[in-house]
Amino acid sequence: MEPEHVAVSTEVEATPERIYGLVSDLPRMGEWSPECVRCDWVGGARGAAVGARFKGRNRRGLYRWSTNGEVVAADPDSEIAFDVSFLGMPVARWRYTIEHAGPGRTRVTETWEDRRGRAMRVIGVAGTGVRDRAAHNRAGMVETLERIKLTAEGPDEG
Repeated sequence: MEPEHVAVSTEVEATPERIYGLVSDLPRMGEWSPECVRCDWVGGARGAAVGARFKGRNRRGLYRWSTNGEVVAADPDSEIAFDVSFLGMPVARWRYTIEHAGPGRTRVTETWEDRRGRAMRVIGVAGTGVRDRAAHNRAGMVETLERIKLTAEGPDEG
């Protein structure tokens, strides 16, 4: 079975550096994602670098679950990607690509690649209540990028 992919893009009035600074700060993901409540670096990691690990905590209504993540790409100003697993089984690869889109503008694309096997698909539905993960994630990605855009276009944080 071919893995599903979903990609959503938006243009933001901010520099690529600003966007990368936001999306690579994984502990902040809970501010923007409608499903991820928070992420915490683990194993001594202090920021996005290839091999850095984190624990993600997620919520959808009454459903609650945690995942483990590992950064697999961290190219400042162009890309951050991480793999997510549950109980040692692959779940997904998430990627944010960043492209210059004109003076003071950046195009950011969030991509989700489903990496679940048959067992993880069953566990996922039971644990999250989501049957159509691709459609669910697309809606969440639109919301996440809109919130990132609002943050990026707002006042610089001190």
